[in-house]
Amino acid sequence: MFAKRDAERRGFATRLTPQASAFIAQARSVFLATASAAGQPYTQHRGGPPGFIRVIDETTLAFVDFTGNRQYVTTGNLAENPRAFLFVMDYASQQRVKFWGRAKTVRGDDALITSLLPQGYDARAEQVILFEIAAWDANCPQHIPQLFHADDVARLIARHTAQVEALNAEIARAKEADRIIPAL
Repeated sequence: MFAKRDAERRGFATRLTPQASAFIAQARSVFLATASAAGQPYTQHRGGPPGFIRVIDETTLAFVDFTGNRQYVTTGNLAENPRAFLFVMDYASQQRVKFWGRAKTVRGDDALITSLLPQGYDARAEQVILFEIAAWDANCPQHIPQLFHADDVARLIARHTAQVEALNAEIARAKEADRIIPAL
């Protein structure tokens, strides 16, 4: 998905490309890393339907932070230290992209929450996380297990089942027609 580049020679990208934006738009799984003012690291998974992370512009990402375990470690860390890291995974295509930057939480902005809330997703929004990209890079796919989302697999199975049923119906019609028309 991403062209291989010589990161040591050219440095990391600082603005999103159309390919990176498309990758983000289909993401279902990210890991958000933060650290306290004292440097204690913390990583938390964030997930949702494709499109739950939105590209605001070529240097800003945003997503609704849904209610969860009520530990608020990420929120507390961001209040002390805005440095953050996003690790976006797509197991099906064996792609991952890492983002370094600064993040902040936005609470009480109902219009922003509504604009970012994935349609039809049954979760309660608590706040928004805005992520300002300082740099990003794609990792190589080596050692990423190829995994498929259950919804995608169910759609493929349903489509395959419908095709098999249609073929079986066609075979039955052909056999019936063969019985009706006597052999010459």
